[in-house]
Amino acid sequence: MTYAMIGTWAMALSGVQRAAATLAADGTAGDAVETAIQVIEDDPSLTSVGYGGLPNEQGMVQLDGAYMNGDNFQIGAVAGVEDVASPIALARLLAKERVNNFLVGTGAEAYADQHGLARKNMLTSGAKTAWQKRQVEVGQGGRLTPYDGHDTVGMIALDARGHIRVGTSTSGLFMKHAGRVGDSPQPGNGFYADSAVGAAAATGLGEDLMKRPLCFEIVSLMAQGMPVQEAMDKAVYTFIDQLQARNGAVGEFSYIALDHQGNFGVATNVEFQYAVFSDRVAPRLYLAMPGNDHHVTITPA
Repeated sequence: MTYAMIGTWAMALSGVQRAAATLAADGTAGDAVETAIQVIEDDPSLTSVGYGGLPNEQGMVQLDGAYMNGDNFQIGAVAGVEDVASPIALARLLAKERVNNFLVGTGAEAYADQHGLARKNMLTSGAKTAWQKRQVEVGQGGRLTPYDGHDTVGMIALDARGHIRVGTSTSGLFMKHAGRVGDSPQPGNGFYADSAVGAAAATGLGEDLMKRPLCFEIVSLMAQGMPVQEAMDKAVYTFIDQLQARNGAVGEFSYIALDHQGNFGVATNVEFQYAVFSDRVAPRLYLAMPGNDHHVTITPA
């Protein structure tokens, strides 16, 4: 009986710890993913996901999220939603629909209302203060960069019955243009899952991550027989080199993956923490460091 879970960044640990009980009690991968991500979405101390997420240039928190069922490839995704307490819950609902699986803005918010999902003001006082301070800095000639604030929480779960699910949730770039959407809710780019093979999820600079559907490519290489880490190395680092050569610059690229046997893989071009749990490993953080020639050195965090 194999079950396992992996999530992006140190913030994922609290969610993985909560969802561990679900998987250990023969719960579903879908419940584990939603539970884990909701823990992150509800934490006001985290500034890149859900409640507490940093706002766009207009001072509004616009959220993106997605969910994929690896059994049947059903996808639910939302982008640019405001005042929806749990984008992952909304995305999971949409994954059950035959059509209208990807909703944006007011349409997604109306769907949330129709289905009784919780709504609340997602702008915390701390996030508002950070926005006001940045407004002053920009007014005084300060320059915005892509790294003023962003990180996606991605979660992949495998349950004891062999079902795989993947989910993402993010508030995107701090001070982004209103309506800006990155890779996180885009299937193939921000996430992908196939229960017969495995799943992958991404985090980093969305404008670069969406230039190639690496999550889909990772799973496709695994389907061809590549071990999970080898598939990640081939897909991710090959493209990073191509992008650097052709574009002259590369943003943050970090990927996690899990195969249908519970094996993990990570690829990154920055220092990257991720959380892991399985029937063999208690919930814990690991640290991935990019090394020479793209060899990733992984040590316990």
